[in-house]
Amino acid sequence: MTFLTTRTNRDLFPMMYSLFDDFLSNAFNDEQSEANKMMPMDVSEREKEYVIRANMPGISKDNIKISVSNNNELTIEGRQEEEKSEKNETVYRYERYKGNYRRTISMPDVCDIDNIEAKLEDGVLTLKVPKREPSPAREIKIG
Repeated sequence: MTFLTTRTNRDLFPMMYSLFDDFLSNAFNDEQSEANKMMPMDVSEREKEYVIRANMPGISKDNIKISVSNNNELTIEGRQEEEKSEKNETVYRYERYKGNYRRTISMPDVCDIDNIEAKLEDGVLTLKVPKREPSPAREIKIG
C-alpha cells in the first residue's frame, strides 16, 4: 500500500514550510534512502519544545555527531563500526548494517538551537529542542 502525501513547495512558500512538512512528506515514502531506514525518527511537538527521537542501536555516543547549520537544518550522523570476525569462522549471513547514518531535517525558525539537549539511552537518541518567542515584526521607515 502506498500513501500519498502533499507537500508545500518550499521555494514558493518558504514561510509556510516547517519541520513537520519535511518529516511528514517523507513518512510514507517507499523510496527512502538506506540511512533513513536505518535511523527511523519520531518528531513531536509539546507546548514549549520539539522532541526528536532517533533509533541508534549499537552506536556509542562517541560515534554520534549532531549539528545545526545556519539555515536551521538539524543533522544527526552516526557511525557503526565494523566488527572483526575470527578467521576460522564461517559466516552464513550478514544482515546488520555497518557504516554511516545521516539524517537532516529543517527546523522551524522558533527553535532555540543554542539550548538543544541531547541524551542517548538504550539505543534511542532523544533531542529536546526548546521553542523561543518569535521575534516581533520590525517596522521599516521609508526615508
